[in-house]
Amino acid sequence: MLWSLTKAFLVGGAICTIGQVLVLKTKVTPARILVGYIVTGVILSALGLYGPLAEFAGAGATVPLTGFGHALTNGVKKAVQEIGFMGAFTGGLTSTAAGIAAAVFFGAITALVFKPRPK
Repeated sequence: MLWSLTKAFLVGGAICTIGQVLVLKTKVTPARILVGYIVTGVILSALGLYGPLAEFAGAGATVPLTGFGHALTNGVKKAVQEIGFMGAFTGGLTSTAAGIAAAVFFGAITALVFKPRPK
């Protein structure tokens, strides 16, 4: 178990470090970095490279946004195999619906609990 936690920490930390370096050293906006992470996850998953990384690192690779791109790709692949062409449009949403719903739910709870203030 300690080795699994170490792998997740190292891989997830490396992914986050890359994002932080991009924020600090480039003029790329954080929103573009986030989109870049999702697209990178999709591309690496389509090439068959992200699956082995996710198996190796567990949550260290599936929790960051690259893991979201990986989940989208896997959902589309599975849906296309099951229902054909329409799966390209529905598979990604079906496979990530629980995560998206959780993000909306906890975001709403956070907005209700904490008082917003202007910067």
